[in-house]
Amino acid sequence: MKYPDFFENIETIKLKDDLANFLGATENGIIEFSYIDIVKSAGHSCPTVLGAYLMTKEGLKALYKEELPKRGEIKVEFKESIDEGVAGVISNVVTNITGATKNTGFKGIMGLYSRNNLMSFENKISSSVKFIRTDINESVEVIYNPSMYPPKKQMQELMQKCITKTANEDERTEFGKLWQERVELISKNIEDVIKIV
Repeated sequence: MKYPDFFENIETIKLKDDLANFLGATENGIIEFSYIDIVKSAGHSCPTVLGAYLMTKEGLKALYKEELPKRGEIKVEFKESIDEGVAGVISNVVTNITGATKNTGFKGIMGLYSRNNLMSFENKISSSVKFIRTDINESVEVIYNPSMYPPKKQMQELMQKCITKTANEDERTEFGKLWQERVELISKNIEDVIKIV
């Protein structure tokens, strides 16, 4: 599988998952996600997918500091409904990393390790997403705003040509290249696009 080189330069997210440990899925329950993992599960790389990854990474860093985040013990709140805007796309990425789901996750074993009811929508928050530790009930909110890194002007025309199937091979390649250049630029400027509140 070939992909842009910058995918490898995005910091991974490491967590501890007691369910994975209990079932012998990973040594000591340690699970590590890369941006490449998320691109494969999402099926694409874009500012939204990257933003969801970065919000989760930076939010968990702020919430757990030097500790490893506990997968399956993190509640996630969104302001939007699940079908509003890109909330569904973002929530899928967050679910992959944290294990949190609304009602489609693992239901648990004898009351342990449940992943249901850890994600909710239409909450009264002013941020992009809120992460809550279920063990100590501490939380952080994260805002993602990539607007200072807008698409290049020629992308709109190239996208239109690609969608209407009038683009030639060079134009299709150029569109993809420009698209990922924007994603890369955002990935290199986390302090500009992510704010912990």
